[in-house]
Amino acid sequence: MIVIDAASPVPPFEQLRAQLARQIQDRTLAVGARLPTIRHLAADLGLAVNTVGRAYRELEEAGLIETRGRAGSFVSAAGEEGRERARRAAAEYAAVIASIGLDAGEAVRIVQAALQAPGTAAPA
Repeated sequence: MIVIDAASPVPPFEQLRAQLARQIQDRTLAVGARLPTIRHLAADLGLAVNTVGRAYRELEEAGLIETRGRAGSFVSAAGEEGRERARRAAAEYAAVIASIGLDAGEAVRIVQAALQAPGTAAPA
């Protein structure tokens, strides 16, 4: 279920993109699931077609969905590949932390700071 808050300072396309990305990441939307057409979703949410189109384009650029021409847009398996890359990076980071003797609390603070750094957007 997607909810767009018209009173939010977050643009509608970003609200939609973030909610769909979250549903893909938490597997509410499974790999291979077909998304509604842009026109249909725009009508359902009361948004402009271009707003939904922008959200879909950004999700596609992030590798979370793929568009198969007239067949529509689907949740991509690339999202799972991204999750696996993150797991590998985390394991490598944990090994570095252990090798230099940092405690877990400090390691987590370093990651949090990196995620909040300008130009680094945490996944929604």
